[in-house]
Amino acid sequence: MLSKILPEKIWSIIDRKVNLKAVNEIRFRADKPIIVCVSGKNYFLSENGATSNLSSALYASKIVIEDIIFRASECSIYSVNEQIKKGFIVTENGVRIGIGGNIVEENGVIKTMTNFYSCNIRIPHNVKNCSLSAFPFIVTESGVENTLVISPPGCGKTTFLKDFVNQLGERNNALNVLLLDERGELDTKLSSNFYDKISFSTKKVGFENGIRSLSPDLIITDEVGQEEDIDAILYASTSGVKVLATTHADSIETFCHKPLFQKLIQEKIFRRYVLLSKRNGPGTFEGIYNENFSRLSSKF
Repeated sequence: MLSKILPEKIWSIIDRKVNLKAVNEIRFRADKPIIVCVSGKNYFLSENGATSNLSSALYASKIVIEDIIFRASECSIYSVNEQIKKGFIVTENGVRIGIGGNIVEENGVIKTMTNFYSCNIRIPHNVKNCSLSAFPFIVTESGVENTLVISPPGCGKTTFLKDFVNQLGERNNALNVLLLDERGELDTKLSSNFYDKISFSTKKVGFENGIRSLSPDLIITDEVGQEEDIDAILYASTSGVKVLATTHADSIETFCHKPLFQKLIQEKIFRRYVLLSKRNGPGTFEGIYNENFSRLSSKF
């Protein structure tokens, strides 16, 4: 997919001189060096691949950035405007392109984004078995525990969810799983055949419609960050449906002080918390905790 959205010269360098399997992000800023994140570390992109030498870095232009976004939209910015209003485009292969530019508002409602001057291409990777050692703490003899995966951005939350879906498919085909794929990133390269999906929906609509129409045992979704997301999780809890979700925080302590989650914490809705970081590269496992934030395991 990258070959379709990147300029030919940049794609050729990355394809031939950078280990694509280790690339996490490629960041473009107008009139700034192109940054490539490899195994969690940032480098400049040069004619010879990734480098720490600024003097040999390739620079991005505003035209290049606009071209990447145009290609990612399959030559129709209008067709992806609903995504652009949220600050990103997701390609059919699950590559998410975050966009920086001028937000156009009307009466407090975002209409679109113009004057693109940066973009960040996040490249998804399937890491087989990355959730495996956490699995027995989440899927117990009594069933699936409500679980929240916590980490800063770019630390493997989505990768964890995707592997968990595959692990469920291999171990419990009878479990009814609903994948609420709000951004179109989760439902790519999954080997499991045992899930339903609702894509490009808000959590409020996806949870309500999914529970009503598909009767899931478990809903898996990414990036909880709004009040209505909390309401959706509470709705699932009162409906007898389990939830595996993710959110952004750099530590358990930081998470515990986020006002948005206080009701869920106080009512102990989540019985498991998985903490990830990129201390030793994206997806570094920092621990798994119970509803009282007592550590259950500190290593995979």
